[in-house]
This record gives sequence, structure tokens and C-alpha cells, in this order.
Amino acid sequence: MPWIRQIPIDEATGLLKRELDKAIRRAGRVWNILHIMSLNPRALKSSMEFYGAVMFGSSPLTRAQRELLATVVSAELDCHY
Repeated sequence: MPWIRQIPIDEATGLLKRELDKAIRRAGRVWNILHIMSLNPRALKSSMEFYGAVMFGSSPLTRAQRELLATVVSAELDCHY
């Protein structure tokens, strides 16, 4: 399995700290899919903004339909996230 360096949560500063703190408030922890982006806090922030727009923004799909699509795609790709 490849290893990608990550900044430890307790060493985060600036934008990274703010984004990780938001993740902890949202989910009670920092999931690996977010922590892996710790070397590029702008990418992490953009990724979460994109997720928010897709899952919570204006759409002809209901929230439940969006979650169902995300679940099906994850299962099809054998993705644990």
C-alpha cells in the first residue's frame, strides 16, 4: 500500500487547521480521505466546497437521491468512503 505523508492534526496551522477543525465539528473526526489532502489545504478546502455544492446545493435531485447515487458509485468502485 502506498504511503502519502500527512501533516499530523495537532501540528496543523492556518488554513489547514481551520479546515480540519471544521471536519471535526462536522463528523467528530478527520476522515482519511480528507487527511490525505493535508499537504495541500487549498485542495482540501476546494474539495469540501465542491462536496457541499453537489450534496447540499440547488439540484433537481433530492438529498436522499444524491446520497443513494453516492452510495451506489462507492459500492460499484469498491470504495470504502
